[in-house]
Amino acid sequence: MSGDLNELSEHLIAGLGSAILESKIAFGELTIEVAASEIVNVVRFLHDDLSCRFVCFTDLCGADHPEREKRFDVIYHLLSPYKNQRIRVKLRTDEMTPVPSLVEVFPAANWFERETFDLYGVLFSGHPDLRRILTDYGFEGHPLRKDFPLTGHVEIRYDDEQKRVVYEPVKLVQEYRNFDYLSPWEGTEYVLPGDEKAKQ
Repeated sequence: MSGDLNELSEHLIAGLGSAILESKIAFGELTIEVAASEIVNVVRFLHDDLSCRFVCFTDLCGADHPEREKRFDVIYHLLSPYKNQRIRVKLRTDEMTPVPSLVEVFPAANWFERETFDLYGVLFSGHPDLRRILTDYGFEGHPLRKDFPLTGHVEIRYDDEQKRVVYEPVKLVQEYRNFDYLSPWEGTEYVLPGDEKAKQ
């Protein structure tokens, strides 16, 4: 299997040249890192080339590395059912530099790119409808960034009286609870909630 992946890696380097920044095999899978500006050309080559035929777009995800200048990795996973191979394509970008959209090559990339935009704030140029997909319309920030606050600032709930979703400041009631570490099997010094009506 690794022999096939080595051949594929050499074929891609020969066919794509400087568009590939790094190529490595790990865990039985080939990963190539490409320049963000070349992603459409690289993926089109992987899709159309008869030695590749990566025609199934299986996943797109992000990763945040806030210590780097280009803090985001955008990671694509493709499958070639004809060759029985998978490939991972990675690129790096920052908060302000858009990544070219793959929707024209793989229409299935549409919602994956929206999800990556929503959760990480990665911009995709040429996307037909780049808007939030998982968070609410008024949501601020991008929840999978490592600098996103763990508790958030507001919580939402549906209000029956107002018949709409309402936003309220986060209430952290956990710290005011009294925890009981006595074992219920050994008996407590008080009546447990729910046992008030039990026979004494």
